[in-house]
Order: sequence, then structure tokens, then C-alpha cells
Amino acid sequence: MHAKAVIHVNPCCGCRAIKLNNLKNHLSMGIISKGILGPFSGTVGTVIGGTWKGIPYMRSKPLPVDREPSLAQLEQRARFSLITRFLQTMTPLVHVSFKEMAVKMSGFNSAFSYNIKNAVTGVYPDYEIDYSLALVSRGDLPNALNPAAALGAGTSIVFTWTNNSGMGKAAPTDSSILVVYCPGRNQCIFDFGPQRSTGTANIPVAAFAGEEVETWIGFISQDTKSVATSVYTGQLAIPV
Repeated sequence: MHAKAVIHVNPCCGCRAIKLNNLKNHLSMGIISKGILGPFSGTVGTVIGGTWKGIPYMRSKPLPVDREPSLAQLEQRARFSLITRFLQTMTPLVHVSFKEMAVKMSGFNSAFSYNIKNAVTGVYPDYEIDYSLALVSRGDLPNALNPAAALGAGTSIVFTWTNNSGMGKAAPTDSSILVVYCPGRNQCIFDFGPQRSTGTANIPVAAFAGEEVETWIGFISQDTKSVATSVYTGQLAIPV
């Protein structure tokens, strides 16, 4: 398993009115498939029904917003935007690397839920991400021992770790998950890289020359069903 990703004749008025009324009726109609007490799809009055991942749900129609948002709402929006911006640079990764912990939600939503609760620091409006607290993968597969990241030859990063195959579910065939994120450019390079047994990996990062980057390492089993919680391996300044 090895893949890398770096991260537009008019009708008469009466006819028009009939058509508009028919359209309104269609848009406001809900379909109740299992009786009045069963789940439904569509809109019934002020209630919207549907299913997500096979789970029936109902929610109220949103009310028109005609007042200024509260401070709490502004704070939540700022935190939401900060974490979304970070995770969107590695969307294909977190869909896989968080799926083990995703219960009735997507891997991305699981990553979002964890990081918005644990990795945001500061006071509104000056929120920041504490990258040492952020996770880019999460699960119960053992991570490697002594993980580290350092500058390699040219513009590259060398990841190293101690092979701990046989510790719990750790296997020599587990693939490494190597992540390099550049806050200055809001871009990410990640690699499902060499196996646990190799103890080392190299990622070219010429695209981030002159920038500071944040790094993490994790592991994923060969069948992709088990994932290790990532370990933060520090900040590095990439030479020009």
C-alpha cells in the first residue's frame, strides 16, 4: 500500500401561476413510507425528514436569521473554520485514518470532532491550532517506538522509528502514515509509506522551501482496518 498526495410562445399568467403552485406543493411534500409514526423523507410542515447512513432523522426547518450572531456563535464559527481549513488539506487521508473511530459518521467528521475539541487554543478572535495536540490519524493499532522527523539531504524530511512488530497488533507489514503540513501555504503532503519493519522513510518537500512545516507519523494495517493514533514529530524549517 503506497500512495502519495500533495496537498467551474410564453405561457399566460394563469398558466404560470398554476405551475408555480404545483412546484411549491412538490417542494413542500414529504413521503411517509411506514405510516404516520414511521420515518419519512422530505418536508412536512415545519419538519424535515430523511436518512443518513441508513439512520432516519428529523429536524426543524431553519428559521430566517435577522439578527446579529452572538459572541458564542462567532467563537464557534471561528473554531469551525480553523479546523475545517486544516483538515481539508488532507481530506483523502483522514477519511481513511479516522474511520476506525468513526461511529455513525465519516472519517472526516471524526477527525473534525476530535481536533475541534482538543487542538484549538487561544481566545477569540485569535484562535490557533496547537499542532502538538492535533491528530492526523486515530485508532488502537500501536504506533512505532521513538518516532522522529529531521531534515534530510536537499529539501527532504527523514522519518525514523524503532520497529516494534509483535507488540500487540503491530505487524512488520503495517504501512507508515507520514504527514507534513505547511501552515504558511495551508498545504499538506502525506504518504502511505514504507512498512513498519523498515524503520525509516524519506519525503521530498521542495514545494515547502523557505517555510516552516509540522510533522506527524502513524501506521495502518495491511488490510486498512486498524490505524495507529498519530504522534507529533515536531516543527521543521525547510531550507531554500
